[in-house]
Amino acid sequence: MVLAFSSYKEFSNVLNDRILQQLNSIKTLKKNQIEHLIQSEWQKFESSELYNQNSDSIPFILPDSIKKINGIHDFTRYHPNKKTTIGFILNTKKGALIKILEYNKIKNILFERTGMGSSGESYLVGSDYRLRSESRFYPNTIPYTLSVKAENAIKAFKGKDVFNIRKDYRGIEVYGVSSRIEIKNLKMAILSEIDVDEVTLPLKNLKERLAGLTFGIFLLAVMLSLFLTRIITNPIKNMQKSLKIMAEGDYNQTNDFIKNSTEIKEMFDALANLKASLQGAIKFSDDIGKMNLTTDYQLKSTNDLLGKSLLAMRDKLIEFRNNEENTRILSQRMLVNGMENERRRLSRELHDSVGPYLTSLKHYIENKVENEKIKKEMKKIVDDTIAEIRLMSNALMPAAIDDFGIGVTLTNFIENIKKSTTVTIVYEDLTKQENSNITNHQAINLFRISQELINNSLKHSNAKNIRITLSEFDEFMSLFYFDDGIGFDVTTIKLGLGISNIKERVAICNGKVTINAAAGNTTFEIELPIES
Repeated sequence: MVLAFSSYKEFSNVLNDRILQQLNSIKTLKKNQIEHLIQSEWQKFESSELYNQNSDSIPFILPDSIKKINGIHDFTRYHPNKKTTIGFILNTKKGALIKILEYNKIKNILFERTGMGSSGESYLVGSDYRLRSESRFYPNTIPYTLSVKAENAIKAFKGKDVFNIRKDYRGIEVYGVSSRIEIKNLKMAILSEIDVDEVTLPLKNLKERLAGLTFGIFLLAVMLSLFLTRIITNPIKNMQKSLKIMAEGDYNQTNDFIKNSTEIKEMFDALANLKASLQGAIKFSDDIGKMNLTTDYQLKSTNDLLGKSLLAMRDKLIEFRNNEENTRILSQRMLVNGMENERRRLSRELHDSVGPYLTSLKHYIENKVENEKIKKEMKKIVDDTIAEIRLMSNALMPAAIDDFGIGVTLTNFIENIKKSTTVTIVYEDLTKQENSNITNHQAINLFRISQELINNSLKHSNAKNIRITLSEFDEFMSLFYFDDGIGFDVTTIKLGLGISNIKERVAICNGKVTINAAAGNTTFEIELPIES
């Protein structure tokens, strides 16, 4: 049982680390989204006077010292109702132009609930340690009236990211992470928290079960001791009686004496059997304590309460470990999906926003610049920039993957790679051209895995030949990759060359990967199930 409670303590520590890591990932994502939103709004404000407002239109008075500083500021303290207000100041020849950022845009990011459970929340704090965003728990309270001068917030403003368990502004113990918003002049920090009681509820239930199991085993041991004591005492009393009769000269009770000796022998045989049974239970408990959950225990009988209890504990630990692994994979999948969605958005931004501007610039040069030499040089620079933007957009998220699927996307990618390398690359596309069951999620991960493998071969393997086959079947899809490079040692390089990244992507697709890293014959065989 000591091993079981030690395992419980270890599980508790692992759970704390997992929750803080998940919270930090959510906090980082929201921090990046908020910074990007504010910076984007600032760039729009700078570039177009349609968004500008004269300082006279702001419903409160700003100090002249603030008006002189261009940039992004926290105006909350100057608002008469202390309403959360983030604004922009731009000094021009027309005077100080000011715009107020729409608060609901930030609120929508902070109130995103994915991965936060029922008690989690993310909120902003100003340099005066007062809330700058609405509290989920006090929706009718002005955020500025709530103070959060805690260690997390203090260290965050000093540029230190904090991960710990503490009491929040409600006085409730929470898992918390915090970080400073990296925008000049905007002194704010973001905190993400989730109640400890919500996270540790399953762990508390496990603790109660372990306590109940301990009490049951203790009670069983007491009852067993009383029973054994009675078995031992009665034969000894009978032996004492027989010896007393024999001492009086009556030897007719010899048979009773021999019978009593047999009972004592049977008692010791029973003790030996009990010892063997307990040794088996202890070994089983030791295996469970070492997390060898594949070990088995044979019940001595249908009334083997100890064995049944140990088997139940093993099954619960297996269930806990499986749930933890599923949670890890789900968390990783959310992070990867978030990263791919951000890449997709950036790719579209480059293609839809920057591309048309450059094309317009090219037309302007062709029609407005008269010096042919300068025009030629400028057109070359713009064409090179357009080509580079196209390459960057395609590297972030190939447009073909949504329109034509993974087969065509890999074909185009490999054809472009061939133009810049002397390595022979042969790609065979055996996916279904019509009615393909490969999901967009799987296609993106297959493309990233192929990118990683090809880049590793070109950079590290000294390979002369690469062969890739992507096949689609009714129940699964298969990616086979081969190169004739120098190979690598899987046991020593498992964290290098992006191998861990490949394994993570295969895991979040519920697939399996087989690696053979022999020199001259390096292969990766990856199978992913067809998702229903």
